[in-house]
Amino acid sequence: MSLPDRVKKGPPAERMKTRATAESMAARQRDISVSEFFSKNRHLLGFDNPQKALLTAVKEAVDNLLDACEEAGILPDIEVQLLQVAEERFRVCVQDNGPGIVVKQIPYVFGKLLYGSKFHRLKMSRGQQGIGISAAGMYGLLTTGKPVRIVSRTGENQPAYEVELRIDTAKNKPDIIKNQQIDVDWPHGTRVEIEMTGSYNKGRQSVDEYMLQTAIANPHARFVYRNAVGETFTYERAVEQLPPLPAEIKPHPYGIDLGFLLKLLKETQERRLSSFLQENFCRVSPAVAKAICKNAGLNEGEKPQDLGLKEAEALYQGMQKTKVMAPPTDCVSPIGAKQILAGLLQGVKAEFYTAITREPAVYRGNPFQIEVGLAYGGQLPAEDTAKVLRFANRVPLLYQQSACSVFKAVVDTNWRNYELSQPNGSLPVGPLMVMVHMASVWVPFTSESKEAIADYDEIAKEIRLGLQECGRKLSTYLRKRKKQQREGQRRSVFIRYIQEVVEAVASIKEIDKDKFRDDLIKIAQARTQMADIQLDDEGRPIAPEETSAEPTENGIIDDTTIVVAQNQAELPAEEADLLDLADQAASAASGKTAKVRGGKGGDGQAQRKAS
Repeated sequence: MSLPDRVKKGPPAERMKTRATAESMAARQRDISVSEFFSKNRHLLGFDNPQKALLTAVKEAVDNLLDACEEAGILPDIEVQLLQVAEERFRVCVQDNGPGIVVKQIPYVFGKLLYGSKFHRLKMSRGQQGIGISAAGMYGLLTTGKPVRIVSRTGENQPAYEVELRIDTAKNKPDIIKNQQIDVDWPHGTRVEIEMTGSYNKGRQSVDEYMLQTAIANPHARFVYRNAVGETFTYERAVEQLPPLPAEIKPHPYGIDLGFLLKLLKETQERRLSSFLQENFCRVSPAVAKAICKNAGLNEGEKPQDLGLKEAEALYQGMQKTKVMAPPTDCVSPIGAKQILAGLLQGVKAEFYTAITREPAVYRGNPFQIEVGLAYGGQLPAEDTAKVLRFANRVPLLYQQSACSVFKAVVDTNWRNYELSQPNGSLPVGPLMVMVHMASVWVPFTSESKEAIADYDEIAKEIRLGLQECGRKLSTYLRKRKKQQREGQRRSVFIRYIQEVVEAVASIKEIDKDKFRDDLIKIAQARTQMADIQLDDEGRPIAPEETSAEPTENGIIDDTTIVVAQNQAELPAEEADLLDLADQAASAASGKTAKVRGGKGGDGQAQRKAS
């Protein structure tokens, strides 16, 4: 048999194997659409599994609607509904009362990845990359084949439009299926419906938990949430004021790299290097521009477009060497200590609340601000480790906790200094909830799915300082509370044996038992008066006229701390009964003025013994 015959009769797979040539490899090369890339790598956007995909879709939609309402100056009213249409299929419905979307922009907002208004500006916002809501629609299309449905209305006198579309992943373009006017009963806003494969579960990484934490971090918004099992949760607006609208700023000289500088030099219309620096960067005055040029060894009058790579690199190094004022912080809008307390009060039943907002700081030329809140006691589980709530630009972060700078800072804090127990290398143990919020023009997430904050030294330091400040307030309060409890226990022991003391004295000398018992109770109260004192947010005693002047439902409130006495942990049954007996006896004795006279008799000895 000849060689050609053997090749012909061989297996088909062997006959097809041929070595590639440069020409054949070149023929197979083509552009890769960003939509096509993410459709094959959807885990990068947070669509790892059905449960997480459902949460990510809700999160991206709610983030966009909150941003739109705040930019338009409208207090947000957000409705979220999960409808289970099959065993593993859900329809996510989200609606707001925002300004709506111009109908011409709807296909691009929901049907094209990397399309948006937030990526190219330095201004605090929840969305950053122009991927989220489009990726949610793409995931729904990939798993169910169903298009995204959008209904939007821009004003009471404007018509509402219904648009259904798919994403053409090969071209990263929207494919419009339906575009028509419809009648709606709301004056303005947007409604988004996405059908997708998902899994609904309760727990720490559920849609239910996300909605609760979103309400805590956005107390100015009202949320109505209907989950997949028919339960409805309404989170009412805790404050009636919108957060300050952040301003847009220019890049800071310390926050750019060489490639970005080369791009600016190529695109600028400025004719002088000094004016280029002043127009394209914040905090660069004529004097600072002159200093940068001097440190770079360049002439202020040089034309920016004529600078080559060597000169651009020298300019970049000159910027890093020159002392430049930190960037402005009006581009960041923190929640605020009062608003954090309002959110925690609404979402957490605790005894003690405190919150602080740190002064703005800078990492890599980007302004940021850290806020920390603590809730302690009440209905929080006493035997579990502390619960950590992480937020970035008011958005809850529910995944990759151990990889987040916030979690690491909480673990690294020595909570034993603040009257809490803490195993080595772990979270503190006790009825504690820790909330940390980072507000920034550019949050350094560890991945495109925006689940954890990168571990920059400047960020970790600010988080640690915020935790320590709140921890000191908590420890001051807990020390005073412990002292109160000790005094209450002393009183309860005395009350337990007071009748026996009265009977013993009466057996030695004839006395008025009722009068003697009342006087002993007065002594007990005087010696243990700390048990009756109410404490303010710093653990300081409050004068009686202060406590009775303005009793409030939420306890004692100031700008940074709240104590809710109604939520204090219950005493053991026996101790509570004894304290009740002491209070009843004290009330009975309050109208009497007789005193036990100490002397050589048994009365005085018994009184001194009781003291």
